[in-house]
Amino acid sequence: MKITAWLRKKGVIHFREQQAIMTDVDFNMMPVNEARSRVWHARREAVRDVVLTRDLRLSVHVSMQALEADWRALEAASATSLHQSFDWCAAWAATHASQLLLVRGTIDRKTVFILPLELVRGRFFRTARFIGSPHSNINTGLFAADFDPLTREQLASTLIAELTTKLSRVADIVTLEKLPFDWRGVSHPLASLPAVRNQNSSFQLPLLDSFEATLAQLNAKRRRKKFRVSEKRLEALGGYEHVVATTLDERRQMLDLFFEQKAIRFKALGLPNVFQDCETLAFFHALAAVGPTGDGQPLELHAIRLRGKHEGRIVAVAGLSRKGDHVICQFGSIDDDIAADASPGELLFYLMIRKFNAEGVSLFDFGIGDQAYKRSWCTVETVQRDIVLPLTLNGRLAAWVHQLAVRLKAEIKKNKRAYAFLQRLRQRRQATGGALTGAVDDD
Repeated sequence: MKITAWLRKKGVIHFREQQAIMTDVDFNMMPVNEARSRVWHARREAVRDVVLTRDLRLSVHVSMQALEADWRALEAASATSLHQSFDWCAAWAATHASQLLLVRGTIDRKTVFILPLELVRGRFFRTARFIGSPHSNINTGLFAADFDPLTREQLASTLIAELTTKLSRVADIVTLEKLPFDWRGVSHPLASLPAVRNQNSSFQLPLLDSFEATLAQLNAKRRRKKFRVSEKRLEALGGYEHVVATTLDERRQMLDLFFEQKAIRFKALGLPNVFQDCETLAFFHALAAVGPTGDGQPLELHAIRLRGKHEGRIVAVAGLSRKGDHVICQFGSIDDDIAADASPGELLFYLMIRKFNAEGVSLFDFGIGDQAYKRSWCTVETVQRDIVLPLTLNGRLAAWVHQLAVRLKAEIKKNKRAYAFLQRLRQRRQATGGALTGAVDDD
């Protein structure tokens, strides 16, 4: 309730409630104020398209609901990231006050791609980026599985010019971050656009025909030994169970416990808390409110719960997102006050991977960011890239700043002492009320 009240006070929920009834319009060559005015007063009518090539047409929309049917059809493709799914983006849009800019490509009135963007106004630049990009692990956009390869070649050469025409009055730059150019055997349609390597890779473990075969990719003997040690230590405390939150109340409670455990952990390590602000808390609660579907679930909560002497005590929590045969671990936390020597976090990963292996999942994704525990589990490292498209003269400067920042971050992360110093500075800034804009992987 406090989060909801805060969002209403700040105008976030009110803005989204109003935007839900907006007419869907084309943002071609309109300043922000004029575009908003047209949104409020225009009648429902067809969006005016701009011809990209003889067949491919581009339009920009502000209403997710107007595109929902096509959106959900495109997101069904296995190569589409769950971070561009309708439910994920809707949860973000409902809890953040940014303007949506939904770029749709059509051929013969059939939607062949959607780039779900939002407009973020910084101190110096106006950026159109993927919706919810700060908390995404991998982005792809949404493209039809049968998208014509010849059209792909045309797309890269025309998209820059047409986005400039459509968006240059409202945005300085388009940044499409965390894109894998080769993902699950598919080359990305935008791979020929100019890009810089993101400072972070993401890490995955393929799940094979059996759990034994999956472990065989790693040091299976060592994995099983660690599992037995963890079980033995927890049995000495009275035992444990692997639980999955099945009701909305259980998901809310487990999510709040994660936020509590993570805040304690960040503070102890002197790190900034990327989950601290009210909008982020509201976003994950909105995801948790979405129940499972036949294709998966935006946020599934797992935990290790103790029995016996510490009956009901949860010592590890993990938040997962599942789309088809792909599972991404969004976050995790542990209780440092009890059973820390049993490595409950590692135990939870073991149990979750075993469970999903049995359920037919083919890829367990540990997400973005290079950490030792990820490398110990994963056999695949996926390079991600940022496509940076300046739309204005100011955008050219923004593109240079973005590319420089990525390279500086990459160099800083190679220097453990410099990286630790920077994290301490960020934590102090946050403690004194400064804004924090880093991603989940903490950049």
